[in-house]
Amino acid sequence: MQRMSDQPTRWTRATVYPDMWTDPDDDPRNNEDSPEGELATLQDFLANYRITLRMKCGDLDAEQLARRSVPPSTMSLLGLLRHLAETERDWRNWISDGDPLPKLYGKRDADFDGAVAEQAVVDAAYRDLEREQAATDAALAAHPDLSERVGKDGISVRELLVHRIEEYARHCGHADLLRECIDGRVGQ
Repeated sequence: MQRMSDQPTRWTRATVYPDMWTDPDDDPRNNEDSPEGELATLQDFLANYRITLRMKCGDLDAEQLARRSVPPSTMSLLGLLRHLAETERDWRNWISDGDPLPKLYGKRDADFDGAVAEQAVVDAAYRDLEREQAATDAALAAHPDLSERVGKDGISVRELLVHRIEEYARHCGHADLLRECIDGRVGQ
């Protein structure tokens, strides 16, 4: 078991606000224009949490991304990328009236269990996540009315969008802890 003295030193690239991940001028999440309307606001929050997750995974090698840095948790940053790709696919299943799409990674927890320190696995995880996000976004774009109920269970589009934001936000919190334990980098 690691001792506290074995932990990396906390640091950030930010020079303006020491509790931030990066300086405001360099932050791709910062935008000048506030979105208009509920749908645009929800989409903006989702986009920013997606960017945050990518930022937390940035500048790390395959071993660092696959590292389960907060024992006894089996989470890793790579596992989170794979999990969210799987989750995006699941959300598309909620929208559909047809047969569900198969799991990307197989049995339960395979998204985390298969997150091994190989560059090919990392590259595939990023491709899978990008593809599944785009497919779910496209499926939801066909339903611009947030009150519309979709899929076999009749979930509202609004509920699905809020749940997506919640899922990414929760996992960005996990990513904060995982990243800090990997190399000490902190910031929101």
